[in-house]
Amino acid sequence: MKSRLSRALPLTLTIVAALAAPPALAQSGSSSDTPWFASIEVVRGARTDSQGATGTVFDDANRNGRLDPGEQGIAGVRVSNGREVATTDAEGRYLLPVRADMNLFVIQPSGWRVPTDRNFVPQFAYAHKPGGSPKPMRFGGLPDTGPLPAAVNFPLAPSAIGSDFNCAVLGDVQVYSGDEIGYARDSIVRELTDRSGPAPACIFALGDLVGDDLGLLPRLEQVLGALHVPQWWVQGNHDYDSDADRDADSSDTWRREWGPETYAFEIGDTLFIGLDNVVYPCSETDNRNGDRPFCAEDPRKTYNGRFTDDQMAFLANLIATTDPDKLIVLGHHIPLVGFDNRETWAHQTDNAAELYALLKGRKALDLSGHSHTLENLAPGDSYAGWHEMVGVDTIPFRHVVAGAVAGDWWGGDFDVAGIPMSLQGDGSPRGYLDMRVAGSDYLLDYRATGEPQDKAMWLSVNTPAFRDWAQALLAWRDADRDTRNPVPPFSAQDLPDVGLLTPDDLAQGSWITANVWLGDSQTSVTITLDGGTPMAMEQTQQARGEASRIGVDYADPFALQRQLSVARTAFESRSGNAQTQGFIQGRQDRHSPAAPQPQGSAADRSSHLWRFRLPAALAPGVHVATVQVRRRQGSQAQESLIFEIRPERPPRTFRFDVWNAFEDGPRIPQ
Repeated sequence: MKSRLSRALPLTLTIVAALAAPPALAQSGSSSDTPWFASIEVVRGARTDSQGATGTVFDDANRNGRLDPGEQGIAGVRVSNGREVATTDAEGRYLLPVRADMNLFVIQPSGWRVPTDRNFVPQFAYAHKPGGSPKPMRFGGLPDTGPLPAAVNFPLAPSAIGSDFNCAVLGDVQVYSGDEIGYARDSIVRELTDRSGPAPACIFALGDLVGDDLGLLPRLEQVLGALHVPQWWVQGNHDYDSDADRDADSSDTWRREWGPETYAFEIGDTLFIGLDNVVYPCSETDNRNGDRPFCAEDPRKTYNGRFTDDQMAFLANLIATTDPDKLIVLGHHIPLVGFDNRETWAHQTDNAAELYALLKGRKALDLSGHSHTLENLAPGDSYAGWHEMVGVDTIPFRHVVAGAVAGDWWGGDFDVAGIPMSLQGDGSPRGYLDMRVAGSDYLLDYRATGEPQDKAMWLSVNTPAFRDWAQALLAWRDADRDTRNPVPPFSAQDLPDVGLLTPDDLAQGSWITANVWLGDSQTSVTITLDGGTPMAMEQTQQARGEASRIGVDYADPFALQRQLSVARTAFESRSGNAQTQGFIQGRQDRHSPAAPQPQGSAADRSSHLWRFRLPAALAPGVHVATVQVRRRQGSQAQESLIFEIRPERPPRTFRFDVWNAFEDGPRIPQ
């Protein structure tokens, strides 16, 4: 091995910037995708930065992670330092410039796979940071990596996964505690274990894996690793070292525990790109146009959404060397643009328009998390605020904000599985995106944890009584906590059955609502009443440059009924354990026992809500409404809602007056 590494590198190894597709990859060895546990090979020895970073990408025939005599290098594989991209020569060797603080990583090519550790975390990168983190940090940071190694060799093995595969896309898992890791274990891990159909070929997690406590990363890796699926992660704003003084150091613990914050990998005809677009702490660089004062003037550290200059250079080099026919899937934490955060700077990405220019003419899909909402934005969509915030008018390709595995930060009442219901701010449930890829085409469906796999929506009825109830609770929620009555004006028990309406309810306006979780502006939603002719439902947002439509008229009654009166706040006992009185959520202080309270998010707006006003002349009796959903890039769905029209509302509880008007009388002997 020493003689192999000591051979002089040819001067023709260059940084690639050409549009040519990489050479064909010669495959050898087993094509099995059984687990392969190994690491990259770091060969220590003297090498100066001026000589560049080098090594070999090779077919690890014996699967030991070491470049052994007789093992062959692989030509045409891309390797990067996070900025430049090089392609291996005929013998599998690469040469890259050295950066003072960089990740050196191989880009997994189609038809091949990188090894994983025993938690199924891909092993494909080397962190180079001589001296390590510049100061002691809460979660350890990155230790001194020493001088540049003589070589960093990347093992690969042939993969049996072709161009047709599934990938499970996870929005914010965001566990803040041991209990919340248990919630993730018993929801998303169980859900993916029990799902029907083929197992995912990958997990693509879009940031905020944990909630500020980076010491939870190893356990979370192990829990998700129980799925035996390579888990590719993206860093979020709750995954960085919050005590770092520079953005260059804020990912150090992440790099030590998981891997690089910028990378890419291929499966079939798809190139996945993982990017950390959270700049923390943000600085004058972010405020260079004077419109991000929170980065320059506030003494408190905060973050901004932006791709760094190095990331933009990496993207340009990577895209230039990618087959134009491949699907490019971007994964990052903060959305490029979004519906929920359409008028906020820090929660959208400053240089989104520059990214669009790089991808012009390419088949692309953008995936993000962060907002704990589910948003499916189609090409051509537009919302007020985008132009003012980040200079974007319309989007050129599909953007999906993937919701959150944690839902509303593991809030709300417990469901039947003992996990917080945690409905999100747009009313969608906890869950994950099921991405099914065929060649360079894809389908997306949202899988709600704890629900049937084909369920795609909530149906409900928005009645005058619901609007009065919700309006009072929302106003109380927003009132000053120090002066408002500590008891809410209503609880869940004050709301009459929304599935039973009177003629007066119809006259005042009542409509059936369909919260289609992954619906977009191109989705067709129709309704039939009692088997009649299908009629179009009205979408509350058209994504044509309008502002958010907010309030009880645009709310999801199904979600709000569960969000505005959370009984878990009232739990208390005589155990003597202060932490079990009320409940603790995330990094917040303990919620003392109190009357049922609204949870943090409330579905008083949504980018994917449809409604249909019920006719005032609808006859008394029981009616069946059937809603059908057709989406261009997802499964069709159908669901029914049964509701009643009664001349007047019957008593809600047991009729004691009728019961007590008569005596049972004594038993008569037979």
